[in-house]
Amino acid sequence: MIRLCPTLQLWLLGVENAFQVDLRGVVDLLSRHLYSSPRVYVRELLQNAADAITARRSQDADAPATVTVEVTGGQITVADSGVGLTEDEVHTLLATIGRSSKRDELGFARHEFLGQFGIGLLSGFLVADEIKVETRSVKGGPTVLWTGRSDGRYQVERAAEERGEPGTTVTLAVRHDAAEWVTERTVTELATLYGSLLPIDVTVNGRRTTLDGPPWQTPHDSPGERRAELIAYGRELFGFTPFDVLDLKVPEAGLSGVAFILPSQANPAAKGTHRVYLKRMLLTEQAEGLLPGWAFFARCVVDAGELRPTASREALYEDDLLEHVRDELGRQLREWLVRLAETDPDGLRAFLRLHHLGVKALALHDDDMLRLVDRWLEYETSAGPMTLAQFRATYPQGRYTASVDEFRQLAGVSGAQGVGLINGGYVYDGEILRRLQRIDPDIRLEPLDPAELATSLAPVDPAAELAARPFLNAAARALDPLGCEVVLRDFDPASLSALYLTSRAAEHHAQLREAKDNSDELWADVLGAMERSLTADRPRLVLNHRNPLVRRILAVEQLDLAATAVEALYGMALLHGHHPLRAADTAALNRSFLGLLDWATQ
Repeated sequence: MIRLCPTLQLWLLGVENAFQVDLRGVVDLLSRHLYSSPRVYVRELLQNAADAITARRSQDADAPATVTVEVTGGQITVADSGVGLTEDEVHTLLATIGRSSKRDELGFARHEFLGQFGIGLLSGFLVADEIKVETRSVKGGPTVLWTGRSDGRYQVERAAEERGEPGTTVTLAVRHDAAEWVTERTVTELATLYGSLLPIDVTVNGRRTTLDGPPWQTPHDSPGERRAELIAYGRELFGFTPFDVLDLKVPEAGLSGVAFILPSQANPAAKGTHRVYLKRMLLTEQAEGLLPGWAFFARCVVDAGELRPTASREALYEDDLLEHVRDELGRQLREWLVRLAETDPDGLRAFLRLHHLGVKALALHDDDMLRLVDRWLEYETSAGPMTLAQFRATYPQGRYTASVDEFRQLAGVSGAQGVGLINGGYVYDGEILRRLQRIDPDIRLEPLDPAELATSLAPVDPAAELAARPFLNAAARALDPLGCEVVLRDFDPASLSALYLTSRAAEHHAQLREAKDNSDELWADVLGAMERSLTADRPRLVLNHRNPLVRRILAVEQLDLAATAVEALYGMALLHGHHPLRAADTAALNRSFLGLLDWATQ
C-alpha cells in the first residue's frame, strides 16, 4: 500500500475540485419538481427560437422571423431563422448549466429576451434521450452539429451539410414512454397555446399557429366591432359570454390586456385564475394574485414585459412590482364601476345583482364604492327591496337587524307599525351600514334592539285587558320559571299570535345564566357573581290581541289549561324567531304539546 507523506496529504486536502453533476438527476429534478408537465418542452423550444430571432433582428431589423416545426415518425424538429451559434458559443451555451455570466457576455440575457434561466434546452430531455442542435452563426463559420445525451455526454462536430442561411434546428428523437407528447395534434395545440401571441411566424407541419398580435391591440373600424371581437375572444378562451370587457394597462410593468366580467355569480372563496403572457409567450393559464381578492368577478388576459416569473416559468414571482400591478388593476376595475354608474345605470344594476359581494367587500375600505352601494344596491327591507338612500329618505329613523333570522321574525311586525327595518344579516352588510356615516355624518341608522319594538306596539283596550287579567296572571306564573314576562298588545299582522322579544342585555344575561347552570361548582360561583352584578330586562312574550286564536285562549276559564296554552305559544314564538332552545324551553314545549293532546282526547 502506498503511503503519502504528511506534507503531500495536506497539499491534496487544499486542492479545489469541481462538483460532478449527474445530468439524469437534473432531468429528473426538472420533470418531477420544477415543471408541472412534460408539455413545457414545446414552450422552451419556442422560447429559445424566439430569443435567437430577437438577437438577430437587433442587428438586422429586416431579418426573417420564422419558426418551422415538423413532427414526423416519433421525431420533432424546430428550425428558426435566428442568430445561430459559432462552435465556441455552442460549447459555452449548450454544454454548460447555470453559467449566466457567459450568456450575458454573448448577449443572450438581455431584457428583451424571454429566457433568463439557461436551462430551456434541458427540457427536451423530458421527452427524449438525445437532442441534436444544428446551427450556423450570422458571424460566419461552418455549420456546427451538437449532440447531447441524457447521460451527460455530448459531442460537437462539423455538420455533414452546410446550412444555406444562419439559424438553428433542434431535433428530438422521442422516447416511447413520451410519445403522447410528440404527436402532430398535441404539438400543434401546445404551440398554439404557448406561442399564439409571439411576434414571429410559427408553423407546425405547415399550419400557422400564431395570431397577428394580441387581440386587444388589433385595430378595428369601430369601438362596437372591437368590443364584439374581444367578447368573442373571451368566449373562446373561458367558455362564457362576458357581461362586459374593459382594457387594462400598467405602463410600469409593460402590461396591457383585457378583463372579462363574469356573466353569472362567482364563488368569492374560489381563487380567480387568469391568463398571463410574458413578452408574448404564455406563462400560465392559472395565474393567481393578479387582481385584489374582492375582484373575483373578473378574468384577465394580460401580456407583461417587466413582471418576473418563477424558475419554472409557470407562475408570477411575488414582489413589489406585482403588488403594484395588483393595486393598479384593482383601481381600474373600480373606475369602471363608477363609470358604469354614470353612463349605464341599468347595466350597473344588472352587474350588482350578480356580483354584489365583490362591490360590498370593496365598499368596506373605499368611500366611492360605499357611495355606489348606498345609491344603487338594493337591500331587503320591511317595505320590500330598496336602496339604502331610498330607505333613509322613507324612514329617517330606520333600524337594521344583525341577523337574517331576526329580520324575518320582526320585519312584518315593524313594517305594520311604521318602523322601517333593513336586513343587515348578510355578509358585509352590518359593516357597510355602520360605515355610512363616513359619506354623510348626518346619517342615523342604528341596529334594532328588539325590546324597542315593544314600545311601538299599541296597548289593548283597558276593558279587554281587565277581562284578561286572570289569564295573564296564570300565564305569568307558568313562564316565570323560564325567565319570561307576558304582556298583551294589539298589533298587526293579525296572523301572528305571539312574538318573543328580548334585548341584547337580556340575551347576554340568559347566556351567562345557562353557562352557570352547565358549569362546575367553582365556575358556577364566579358566573353567579357576574350574573348578580348585571341588570337586564327580562324577555317578553307579547300576545297579539288581534289574533283569533289568542282571543279564544283568553276566554278559557280553566287556568291550568290556559297555562298549558301559553307554554305552547311561548315555544312557537321561540321556534318562529329561530331562538336557541334551552333544556327548560324544550321541556316546556313538550309538556304543553302533551297537555293539549291530553285535553283534546278527553
